[in-house]
Amino acid sequence: MIFGRSERGKPPVEPVTLKILVAGGFGVGKTTLVGAVSEIKPLRTEELLTEAGRPVDDTRGVEGKNTTTVAMDFGRITLREDLVLYLFGTPGQDRFWFLWDELATGALGAIVLADTRRLEDSFAAVDYFERRSIPFLVGVNCFDGAARYPSQSVRAALDLDPNVPLVLCDARDRESVKEVLIGVVQHAMAYAADRRATVTT
Repeated sequence: MIFGRSERGKPPVEPVTLKILVAGGFGVGKTTLVGAVSEIKPLRTEELLTEAGRPVDDTRGVEGKNTTTVAMDFGRITLREDLVLYLFGTPGQDRFWFLWDELATGALGAIVLADTRRLEDSFAAVDYFERRSIPFLVGVNCFDGAARYPSQSVRAALDLDPNVPLVLCDARDRESVKEVLIGVVQHAMAYAADRRATVTT
């Protein structure tokens, strides 16, 4: 598109922009996921982990991690000419949860990223979106060397509602992340349609 006019005489397309949150526990891969799929250089608010934070930052299972998100990650991906997603990665530690309400404002839906080695770290995010009636999908990030479990076992461990999608993914892989994003958009739209149908009946 040049100077507000599209090539070949087509009228300009004004894309629909949708906001998606990427949430989950500390070290689960949220920053990696946003970076893997963003078509712009992601905005990151990472700081080095310090000795002062050791008592509050649980690094079991992610001992190699040396940075942490302290506000948010931001990225953008165009799924179609008329559909653009803005991705907001939330901070994982308890002490930054006060930022979640601000980030959740206007969100179409959310991805709760889970690590089967630290599944309990996903409980808070699942509870957050359930309480606020924000549609979400659980993406199980398949870390190298982590045990693989059947989807039904993970679903039972997280006590998920049957309507909440659960998918396996690799947060490092662009195509894998795109499938997760398409899944959460489809789920959020179906969720909104169901709520509209409930209101009108």
